[in-house]
Amino acid sequence: MKKPLIGLALGSGGARGFAHIGVIKALRENNIAIDLIGGSSMGALVGAMVGLGHSNENLIKMATLFKRKYYMDYTVPKMGFVSGKKVKELIRLLSHHKNIEDSIIPLAIVATDLAKGEKVVFRKGSIADAVRASISIPGIFVPEKVDGRLLVDGGVIERVPAAVVREMGADIVIAVDISHFKAQPMMTSILDVIVQSIDIMQREIVKYHEISADVMIRPMVEQYSSTAFKNVNEIIAIGEEAGKRQIDTILQSIEVWKEKNHE
Repeated sequence: MKKPLIGLALGSGGARGFAHIGVIKALRENNIAIDLIGGSSMGALVGAMVGLGHSNENLIKMATLFKRKYYMDYTVPKMGFVSGKKVKELIRLLSHHKNIEDSIIPLAIVATDLAKGEKVVFRKGSIADAVRASISIPGIFVPEKVDGRLLVDGGVIERVPAAVVREMGADIVIAVDISHFKAQPMMTSILDVIVQSIDIMQREIVKYHEISADVMIRPMVEQYSSTAFKNVNEIIAIGEEAGKRQIDTILQSIEVWKEKNHE
């Protein structure tokens, strides 16, 4: 019997994005194979690693590497106060210097063209370049220049790239949205101010922009900030539980598709 192409759309959210790893763990343990992946921001990083075939254990190890000292290389503020060179080198090492075309699972990485205000979808080229662009939070990271375009965080324009995954040819789209917002009464740095401002903006985008997904997974990670890199294990666990809760829904969607497309 014909099998549907299952696409996974992984949204942005900073450290909360490590919930994606838990969701993927739940899908793998229930033998739900992913045929296509699209990611914005942290979803782009996790998606790229999944596309390259990293095991659950390697994904968890990767998450623990993202401590501030490994990616916060400060620079003289001009277009951002973090140069992004350290994080790009870390991504390059994690991806073994590979290109998007080398991904075992077809992969799309979403960024935003800062000058034109347009969505940019990478389907080829350096994984490190594309992910570095996709995670470039405006005002924090210096924008990444790729092919003459100045690029920032994919979540600015498409927080959960379900439409991108659909365009890749997915029959069933599973979207993971970690855009939950929590009031932050204690903000002590410019980083807190920028991240909180973007969280508010992206919450409004999600509210009014319909996400084209067949199955929506929303890990309840609102108690963690976008910079909660010390809480990786807890965030992954929440993602896994959220994924498990949707397994029956995913299996049902697959059966419905098979019935409609029975040959």
